[in-house]
Parts: sequence; structure tokens; C-alpha cells
Amino acid sequence: MATLTTVSTCTATGCAFNDNGCKAPAITVGGQGAEASCTTFVSLDARGGLPTANGQVGACQRLECTFNKDLLCTASSIEVTADANCSSYEAA
Repeated sequence: MATLTTVSTCTATGCAFNDNGCKAPAITVGGQGAEASCTTFVSLDARGGLPTANGQVGACQRLECTFNKDLLCTASSIEVTADANCSSYEAA
């Protein structure tokens, strides 16, 4: 199995999986247009996920991204912005 890409930083504090970092076991990167977004983002009045911030990219739906290989992210790590966008996204 391929190694999953780490979510090194997530500043989307409105996400229920964010508690000083991404606590989702794995996120999906999707979206449309010029921005790739974390489609795992969920705005709830609760916190959930793993006990520690060890989120990873489980799937990437952005086929045109230079880091996408077989729907997996090959970047060494990604950062998710306050707007829940993947700052590592690069269109080929």
C-alpha cells in the first residue's frame, strides 16, 4: 500500500475535525475551479476524530493536480488553509 500524505497544518478552525490540527483519520481533497478544497470539512458544534492531530490525505479527486497519482496525493505533506483549501494544489 502507498504511504498516505500527511496534513501537516490545518487552520480551518471551523471544522469539527480541527483541534490544533487535523484529527480526521483521512481527508478527501476535491473542489472545482482554481481551488482544491478539503471535502471532509464539516461545521458542527462538536469536535471529533483521532485523539491526536495525525490527519492524512486518503483520496484526491483533483485529477489535474501534479501531485495526483492514481487518485492519491504524492506531495510530501499538505497544508489546509483557513478556507479549507489545499495550499499544495498545483494544476498540471
